[in-house]
Amino acid sequence: MSYTSKHQFTGAMRTSTVTDDSKSGVAIESKNAPFFQSRVTRLDRWLVRAMIDAVGSPPCTLRLWDGFNITPSVENPIAEIVYTNRSAMVKTILNPELHWGDLYCSGQIRFEGDLPLFLEAVYRYLYRNRANSGCLQRFILWLGHRRIANTRTRAEHNIHHHYDIGNDFYQLWLDREAMQYTCGYFPDPDLDLEQAQVAKMHHICRKLELKPGDTVVEAGCGWGGLALFMAKHYGVRVRAYNISRQQINYAREAARQQGLSDRVEYVLDDYRGIVGQFDVFVSVGMLEHVGKQHYPALGQVIDRCLKPEGRGLIHSIGRIRPGPMNAWIERRIFPGAYPPSLNEMMEIFEPRRLSVLDVENLRLHYAKTLEHWLHRFEQHRDEIEAMMDQEFVRAYRLYLAGSIAAFKAGELQLFQVVFARDTNNHLPWSRAHLYAQTAKGKDKLSSVRGGVSDL
Repeated sequence: MSYTSKHQFTGAMRTSTVTDDSKSGVAIESKNAPFFQSRVTRLDRWLVRAMIDAVGSPPCTLRLWDGFNITPSVENPIAEIVYTNRSAMVKTILNPELHWGDLYCSGQIRFEGDLPLFLEAVYRYLYRNRANSGCLQRFILWLGHRRIANTRTRAEHNIHHHYDIGNDFYQLWLDREAMQYTCGYFPDPDLDLEQAQVAKMHHICRKLELKPGDTVVEAGCGWGGLALFMAKHYGVRVRAYNISRQQINYAREAARQQGLSDRVEYVLDDYRGIVGQFDVFVSVGMLEHVGKQHYPALGQVIDRCLKPEGRGLIHSIGRIRPGPMNAWIERRIFPGAYPPSLNEMMEIFEPRRLSVLDVENLRLHYAKTLEHWLHRFEQHRDEIEAMMDQEFVRAYRLYLAGSIAAFKAGELQLFQVVFARDTNNHLPWSRAHLYAQTAKGKDKLSSVRGGVSDL
């Protein structure tokens, strides 16, 4: 059986054809050069052992293309990895962060086992030992992390690459109520995905102290779920901006169906096009796509649109200290993505005298959200493969599993930052308003469509 990529996403990874070897069940990429099909040498084995040592020897077994088991027997291995040709091995050694994903997606690396757990073990080792990496390794990582710009034109392309690949695809594995493609909130770890996303939206609305009659501007609104939620349950008017045409069309139709078109306006435009003045500024899951060099411009937009006693919230993936997004994710999944440290985020606020009031880190909440997403993704694997292709399924599986690992290992954080103008003295004296009415059990969290009682 052979296949070629049916989608723009996978076309970026390779142009070669992958065939299934019916005898071995291992995908083997055809190579014209006999070098890549030759027998395993002592040098090959030495190189692979060195590669395993470099990632902390995770508890897995690794076999080469001749069936030779390169690792000693491991009790209760979390994974089995098979390299199907020398080219895959060489590329992994040269730049593992960028190439391993492509090789896994194309079938040149076969993986069986617990993918999130394996990647978490690798992340934890590399994260602890990053400071001791050699000059050559740092240079290779620098090459792999070549930045993709987020100019206005490029930003549209970057967003189209990820978000405009089909609403039907995302509906299969995101929550069925508000289509939230951002971190949920689990005040009770046993909440399901829908309940956690409702809890997240309430949490944000309380932090913003929304009240009937407030005007809200949302920068980067996804499929519009949060804007509708704020209007429906907190009595505000919302103008929401997004540059994904498919998401905007979906959001406008949802507003029409819910009778909220007169209170929620969806604008197909970049955040830099925001006009007007508002009581509240909110951005959930957009900052990762802005790019550090554009933070001053974002701060200028907030300063321009926020009323004197206005307040705001930015919800973003981040890091403990500055560092680029994983090279493969940034190239193949989220072009132009950059998760900032808190210090870098201050470049938005400090030049405009915006006062930071509250910072919360929901790192483990995002890991749990991703676990729900991955579970639903696997439930619909056959449907997704029919929509896209096998390589696409592997790529998104790796992206979701790798993200779980990154949040659990502390490689990534999730920050919610609340801010206001420095002269605004109408501020809460405590955080009681965030938690006083929070539901204790999942049975108290109603769905969005069914209506949500005061929580």
